[in-house]
Amino acid sequence: MAQTTSSTNTRNAADDLADKAANLAERTGEQIERTVQNFADQGRQATEHVQVVAENFKTAVDKSVKDQPLTTLAIAAGIGFVIGALWKS
Repeated sequence: MAQTTSSTNTRNAADDLADKAANLAERTGEQIERTVQNFADQGRQATEHVQVVAENFKTAVDKSVKDQPLTTLAIAAGIGFVIGALWKS
């Protein structure tokens, strides 16, 4: 009878440990899902912000080309020169 009780206690302890591990795994999985969802949301928001900035930049460049075409060309050439010099080194 002592051996049966010991065996039952061991089985109960193993079942309890398995339940705790399953619960921990479930909570960890849920946390990972929330974290991934947060990253995805932040990525979408960042993309939207970049699109707004790009549209504003495009509008500013279009206005600059229309109002001051030679100055805009000179600035573009200067930026190209700097990028070329950085790329080469």
